[in-house]
Amino acid sequence: MKKYLLFLLLGASLTACTFDNYDPPSSVLKGRIVYKGEPIGVEYNNVTFELWEPGWGKKGSINVTVDQNGSYASTLFDGNYKLVIPSYQGPFKSIRNAETQSDTIPVQVRGSQTLDLEVLPYYMIRNATFTGGESKVSTQFSIEKIITDASAKAIEEVALYISKTDFVDVRTNIAAQVIKGADLKTMSGIQLQVTVPKLTPTQNFVFARVKLKVSGIEDPIFSPIQKVTY
Repeated sequence: MKKYLLFLLLGASLTACTFDNYDPPSSVLKGRIVYKGEPIGVEYNNVTFELWEPGWGKKGSINVTVDQNGSYASTLFDGNYKLVIPSYQGPFKSIRNAETQSDTIPVQVRGSQTLDLEVLPYYMIRNATFTGGESKVSTQFSIEKIITDASAKAIEEVALYISKTDFVDVRTNIAAQVIKGADLKTMSGIQLQVTVPKLTPTQNFVFARVKLKVSGIEDPIFSPIQKVTY
């Protein structure tokens, strides 16, 4: 009986080793969320999309997080995937895929590759410039309305955020100026300014970006992050 149990344990151990010896995923799928090739800036760790791999008894998706600058990367096994950006994710709408005639994008992973995902944002922040001096940071920018059909939405607010680090959004800012969409008088030459608070330890620079929040859409769109000396 003891010998029988020993053989069972050895067999289970060998089986476990067999499962453990599978190579880990090594193919990197990377790219950007873009509009006409221009990256879409978002909040850090707040916007994701899904990769579904049919078969193999899989019941859940692989969630891929989009970085602040609109880039993403995920290490995967080679295979055929279905990529879906949920409708509640991002300050944009998905574009109908020509092959599937839906918002599902077929992705074939065979080694590492780059895939930019074209989307349709409600608005784009244009020509954002930043200046610093006398403990202040200023910006000037324009807004382009991209979606103009029946699905168009109003601007809830725009804002200038500054941060001590290059993670810049509503959660990390140390100063902000916010203007409600209803108070915007123009879509061009918009100017915002903030006063830099006393920083410990001291530094003569901050990181800045402009936010635009669309009414009824959770995720705002952002301009690229810029380091500003003040």
